[in-house]
Amino acid sequence: MVQRIIERGEIESLDHTALPRLLLPETAATVFTTRATRLRDLADGKVAGIAFNPAMSGYLEFIREVALAQAEIAKSLSNVDLAMPDQQSLNLALDHMMPPLAAQLKRPEIWRTILYQLIDQLADKSKPERAELNVVLTGLRELNDTDLEDQANAVLAQRHEDVNPAQAPFIAAALQVLWTARASRLKQQQVPMLETFTLCPVCGSHPVASLIRIGGQSQGYRYLQCGMCASQWHMVRVKCASCEQNGKISYQGLDRIDAPEPAAAPVNKANDPRKYVRAETCGDCHCYTKIFNQEHDYNAEPFADDLASLTLDILVSEAGYTRGNINPLLWFGETE
Repeated sequence: MVQRIIERGEIESLDHTALPRLLLPETAATVFTTRATRLRDLADGKVAGIAFNPAMSGYLEFIREVALAQAEIAKSLSNVDLAMPDQQSLNLALDHMMPPLAAQLKRPEIWRTILYQLIDQLADKSKPERAELNVVLTGLRELNDTDLEDQANAVLAQRHEDVNPAQAPFIAAALQVLWTARASRLKQQQVPMLETFTLCPVCGSHPVASLIRIGGQSQGYRYLQCGMCASQWHMVRVKCASCEQNGKISYQGLDRIDAPEPAAAPVNKANDPRKYVRAETCGDCHCYTKIFNQEHDYNAEPFADDLASLTLDILVSEAGYTRGNINPLLWFGETE
């Protein structure tokens, strides 16, 4: 996961004992390009910590195409396009401890233009296997502005019953471009601490997964990653990312049948694929959130890795736990 680079001269002035509470995306184009690279490796089965499922390769390759399209569109966005909040609005958000780029408020209309650009880049009528996809994309383009805004509201609120599960990923992808680009223009001091740690302090959206980071001031700390703007914010470990309780937390993982025996495997060592991804389950609310450990895979990309590790979702769900939040690019329709 790529985050904003510290500028020359800032390193010396840092408090090296201070914990960075918030990590903003460097640039939107970098976020999506990095994600696309990771998706390629996942589709090729090159990520040791995530069990390779050949049936997922085609899907992951397509999401890689989406990420590359997102990166190209993000490069063209200007500050005017992004309609960044003025200083008065930023101060108001700080005073009231509210996200400065709240996704539930009125959004810049440019998001619809982003959606149409995304549709144009993904539609390929020359490929017979894309026939069903083109039907979905054509249906999206034919929606009027009111219906599109209603669908966007439902996607952001994660209202499964109000979204078209085939169209929702593309709406979410367009919104991601806008909000990631906007988040990258903020400074950390412009973002307040929220009363809850379960929502993104930048845009108020839900986390898609969590990441134990390595390196610098963030060494060994857990961060939640926003599924919309790609910001990461600190949340203490062994604490539910859904209800914030910590009394009944457990960790569930997958054991590969071809993995080495425990006695022969390295103990408490870095780069151990078996320890890369876990589901953090809560016995209080019976929800779970995936947690990826960068110590065991430096190239961790929570959003992409979450999509590639659906087998873990299935098994944890069968054990009686409900996913705390969705991945915006993967919808299954209304849930019971």
